[in-house]
Amino acid sequence: MVLVLVIGDLHIPHRVHDLPAKFKKLLLPGKIQQIICTGNVCDKETLEYLRTVAPDVNVVRGDYDENPAFPLSITLTHSPIRIGLIHGHQCVPTGDLDSLSAIARQMDVDVLVSGHTHVGSYSFQATERDNRFFLNPGTATGAWSPAFTDEPIPSFALLDIQGPVVVTYLYQLIEGEVRVEKIEWRKEAQPPPPPPADTKSTQEVRPTSPVIVPSPGQTASVW
Repeated sequence: MVLVLVIGDLHIPHRVHDLPAKFKKLLLPGKIQQIICTGNVCDKETLEYLRTVAPDVNVVRGDYDENPAFPLSITLTHSPIRIGLIHGHQCVPTGDLDSLSAIARQMDVDVLVSGHTHVGSYSFQATERDNRFFLNPGTATGAWSPAFTDEPIPSFALLDIQGPVVVTYLYQLIEGEVRVEKIEWRKEAQPPPPPPADTKSTQEVRPTSPVIVPSPGQTASVW
């Protein structure tokens, strides 16, 4: 079992000053093995805080991140699950599932994690399509977005990866209380490839040498 924190779109300190205190009480060191962040961390102090929660922190570059060390995409493997991570501004239209599906195929991943949407109908997303799972954890700080006028709901997710099963726990801060929703997805086994076509000729070939019949107790060679 691997416990992975999925978080992003923090925008600290430009749009908010910190993570919600009730979220910080949940994110205790020693419980989470890995963090994947959809970007827009924006300050060094927040990145250092995430590293106190878990030492294995993977961050992609958001459209407001200035750290050139953050890559545009990351692929992680928890066999047999392959997880792809992007910020989401590469997706046009924003949050569009068809576009995300194309990106997942290009990255050859089972789970695609993205952010960027913040609020509106595409804020938090947990959707299955074509034996792939698409997750958008939303904004952990409730940071506003210029693309929407709706009030953002602070949220993050935890992935409990157990072999081919990914259990997602969505944490949302609604009216000052933390609410949790559970979603389970299983990677289906791929069918084996079809056998190669039989290319042997159907023409009868008569033997040019005597056929040796093994005596009782003797095994015939396949050669």
